Amino acid sequence: MFSSSTKDKKPANGSAALAIGTDKDSNQTTVIAKGTVIEGKFICADNVRLDGSIHGEVQVDKRLVLGDGSFIHGNIQSTNATIKGRIKGDISVKEALHLLETAVIEGNITAKTMIVEEGARYNGSCKIGDSGSAAKN
Repeated sequence: MFSSSTKDKKPANGSAALAIGTDKDSNQTTVIAKGTVIEGKFICADNVRLDGSIHGEVQVDKRLVLGDGSFIHGNIQSTNATIKGRIKGDISVKEALHLLETAVIEGNITAKTMIVEEGARYNGSCKIGDSGSAAKN
């Protein structure tokens, strides 16, 4: 009833299979494992989960998650961020910043909204709210 002509044909090199899925998947997460150290400017267009260390400027277009024991020494820009690790530098978040109980920030914070759990610490100035409306006043 079914002949081999009705079956899908796979490309010999698999390149079509790689192109499909990677271009359409916008919820990808870059994971930087514990023990990994990155030195220099780090830019990512997707979500980032950091369990290692970055020494340099960090720019994440979506969500940045710093796990327990993670460390960033440099300024950070992100759309959203959840922090359990340590930051030595300024952090600027366009939307929501969530500091969990083990978070330690030594630097200035700018965010639209911020949640600080008991035990989280930061040392620096903190500007919370819509910066666009503050600039108009």
